[in-house]
This record gives sequence, C-alpha cells and structure tokens, in this order.
Amino acid sequence: MNGSSGTGRSWRRLPHRRPRLRGWGGVAAMAGACAVALTATVLPLLPCDAASQGAQPSQGPGLARAQQVSVDDSCAHPEASLRPSSASGDAVRRIQQRGYLAVGVDQNSYLWGYRDPETGQIVGFDIDLVKAIAKDVLGGDAKIVYRTIPTDQRITALQQHSVDMVVRTMSITCARIKQVAFSTAYFEVGQQLLVPKTGTSVTGFNDSLNAKPVCAASGSTAEALLESQSHGAQLLRVPNQLDCLVRLQLGQVDAVLTDNALAAGQAAQDPAVHLIGQPLTQETYGVAMNLGDTDLVRRVNKVLDDYRAGGANSPWMQSYNKWLAHNLPGVTGPPAPVYKD
Repeated sequence: MNGSSGTGRSWRRLPHRRPRLRGWGGVAAMAGACAVALTATVLPLLPCDAASQGAQPSQGPGLARAQQVSVDDSCAHPEASLRPSSASGDAVRRIQQRGYLAVGVDQNSYLWGYRDPETGQIVGFDIDLVKAIAKDVLGGDAKIVYRTIPTDQRITALQQHSVDMVVRTMSITCARIKQVAFSTAYFEVGQQLLVPKTGTSVTGFNDSLNAKPVCAASGSTAEALLESQSHGAQLLRVPNQLDCLVRLQLGQVDAVLTDNALAAGQAAQDPAVHLIGQPLTQETYGVAMNLGDTDLVRRVNKVLDDYRAGGANSPWMQSYNKWLAHNLPGVTGPPAPVYKD
C-alpha cells in the first residue's frame, strides 16, 4: 500500500464517543492470528500490531504489450523498471548461498498477506508471488523467512538489508524510487475512502471531512494525500492499516483513507463499512528491493514476466481468482510491464 516515506507518527486525543462495535468476527480473528506463536520461518521485526488491508481497484489493462520509456528526472514513469534477466549476480548469489529468501510482508492484510487462523500459515495474493520468486531463485524446496514489517518501516528494512525484498502492497512512487528499487508493477490501485454504511455525514473526499478524524497508515500514500489535501480533516496516523479499521469500528474516526485494493478487504471483513466516491489516485504495487541489488530486480522482473504469461490460465490470474475476484470483480489481468531504456 502506499506513497511517500513516512513522517513521524502523530496521535491526537480524539473526542470520546460511544463505541460502534461492528464486524468484530473478521478483525478479532485477524488480531487473534497475531497472537499465534511464530514459526521459525516467520520472524517479526516488531511486536504484532492490528494491521490489515483489503482490495478493490478499477483497472483492467489485460495482457497489454510491455512498454519501453525514456526515464528522466521528472519521474513521468516511476513504474519503469530494469529489463528482466535470469542471470545470478551478487544479490541472487547471496540469497542462494544463505539458503533462504527473507521477505518483508504484512501478516494481517486480508486477502493479500495474512495469517490464516485455521492453519497458522501466511497466505494471500502477495504471498503467492513471494513463493513464485523463491522457487525461481532457490528451486522447488525454497525456504522463505517472512518478516512482518509495519508500513513505515518497509524502506528502512530494505536499506539495512534486514530483508531481501518487500512484497507488501507497496505503491511505486517518485519519492520511493529514490530510496529503494522496484520491480515492474504487478497490481493497480487508487486511494479511496472507507466509511460506515449508516450514521455518517461523510459524503466523499471533500469538505464533509472538515474537523473529522480520518485514519491513515503512517508512511502510506494515503497519509501523503491527506497531508496535501486535508479538507480540514484531523489526520490520525497508525502503524498499520488494520488499526484504522478497528478505530472506525470503535467510532474513534469517521473515515479511513487507504488503497481501494486494501479497503475492499476490510469491507469483506466488516459488512457494516463500504467504499464511497471514486479512486483519487492511480498507483501500482511493485516488489521493493535494495537500490544496489540490480541483479535481483532483473531476476524478479523475469519471474513476473512468467507469472503474467498464459492469459486466463496465468499464475497471476489463478491467484487473482483465488484471493481477489470475489471482492474485486472485473479485473482482466495484470498491468503491462514498463521498462527503462
């Protein structure tokens, strides 16, 4: 999920309201999953927070042909990435010699990357992609170490090489490509408001937000959008997106701003909330890596080329149909890759 790197967290004292406890089944299950003992292959960087995200973009580029663009300082094409290659450079060999792939994920993003309370396993659309990358780099018995990372620590984890990559609904932005390297885009999203279905006076991303607390994850593109166009809203920053849904359920905030692809998953957890208005931005998710790991970026782009191939029978479409199609109908395929000169 999400835009420019985070500012410091800001917690405001919110007016006391009578809690609106809605839809606790789904969120309670997610929060309960955080308490499950972590296995040797799931290593949290921080204590588990309530954190989630869902799904609902309006894209459908299908299997359009790859584009090549000229990249300049204007950042007209932040989604442009390095051309794919199966070569094993320093970064790929480092992973192979270590024997496992370390990946930053969210274990509470429903449908994308979350711990299934029944099995204790981390599953979702993002996790399917992680497994495809690991299999290509390490072979059929690939070992993956999942490290759960809050939204505003994704870039730091990559810069410090705490993880090899982050696959965590991370939007490709002009600010971020100066700090980390991205693969080609694998999903398209937009920022949208999530509000209660009843009892709200919020009508959209407009002055109906004036003086109302609105929640966004720290370090997200939603936070950046609210900072630049607040409409008088009182921004509440939280570490992870599920924190926003919990605060909306408790009546502590009037709305949540997040990627619509994540918000639809929250709406699936809690039928008492829904998306309103139209997407406010056009963004794409990419796999994020350290700026110096150029061979790994090319290797991931090669995996993504294979992952997109096959039309309706592609691994990408199979994963979409399994995890997202019910809540994000009408998506015809992944975004076409864009490569640098």
